[in-house]
Amino acid sequence: MENKIKLKWLYMAGTALLTLLILYVLFLLRSVILPVLYGIWISLLPFLLGGFIAYLLHPLVQKMVKRGISRVGAIFMIYLIFFGISGLALFKGAPLFIAQLKELSASAPQISRMYEEQVAALQLESLSWPEEVQEQIRKRITGFENWLANLVEAFMNLLMKAVNFLLLLAIVPFISFYLLKDIERVKRMAWKMTPRKWRTRGLRFVSELDLSLGGYIRGQLFVCLLAGAGAALLFTVIGLKYPILLGLIIGITNVIPYFGPLIGAVPAVIVALTMSFQMAVYTAIIIFVLQFLEGNLLSPWIVGKSLHLHPLIIIGALFAGGELGGVIGMVAAVPVLIILKAAFTADRRVKDQMQTAPH
Repeated sequence: MENKIKLKWLYMAGTALLTLLILYVLFLLRSVILPVLYGIWISLLPFLLGGFIAYLLHPLVQKMVKRGISRVGAIFMIYLIFFGISGLALFKGAPLFIAQLKELSASAPQISRMYEEQVAALQLESLSWPEEVQEQIRKRITGFENWLANLVEAFMNLLMKAVNFLLLLAIVPFISFYLLKDIERVKRMAWKMTPRKWRTRGLRFVSELDLSLGGYIRGQLFVCLLAGAGAALLFTVIGLKYPILLGLIIGITNVIPYFGPLIGAVPAVIVALTMSFQMAVYTAIIIFVLQFLEGNLLSPWIVGKSLHLHPLIIIGALFAGGELGGVIGMVAAVPVLIILKAAFTADRRVKDQMQTAPH
């Protein structure tokens, strides 16, 4: 018995040392491995995007097939609507977006000057405050400036990468088409490739994940589209500058629960302040009304109860995601949380079934 314990400890120690050695070797070869991994990522990117689009459109295809429409016919009809609307939006909206982006770049010195005046006024107002409070204000201002600079840089890098990979991304619709067309073959292949002992857990996990994550992603994207379009339209009505650009920012940041609306409101209010205080008030009212409608009507109706998670857990995940990965971490926080919950729920159900099964 004692020899078995020693062998067990030796085996664990050997495995740990071997793992550390492999990690150390990979670290030494990072200059060779990272370009290879980047090339693999670029090669897989169209398939990942195609799979994501196919996953979003699959429920619509299934509903149309159940109504007697052939699978290929259903896919073509959905493609005509989905990519037709997307193409029309890009054709009409891209020139306006680029024009407003150039106009915003030209107005950047004015916005920067106004921001500096506001910061100077705040620092002058706080001179009589305790030194600790002044230091905290300076840190918050510096942190906000760094965050805003990183956000703008990340957004511009994303646009440049999208343009560079335009030809590569052009094959995404074809990948989505064949995935939607041959989805049953894909399922059978995945089933055969999965080891038998993992099939029950894997099926439960996929079912739980599709029920919660699928509903959340589809609903959240639709809500973001409505919020962004509504903001752009209302900003145009009140005469706010750069309505399409600001509406796009509000739509994108709305992906982040709770904090997204606050993040998206900042650029709109800053731009409105460069016009007048009254415009800033109108802008803030529009954003407040949109977020009230989104939080109390749209999200409960469209997204529904797909999360089944307490708001405090979601807020904690958002804080953790923000600390680990910034804005991208906050966007990914809720989906990762849903995946972990689905894995735990599926595993627990399998164990319960095994315990209650007759022996």
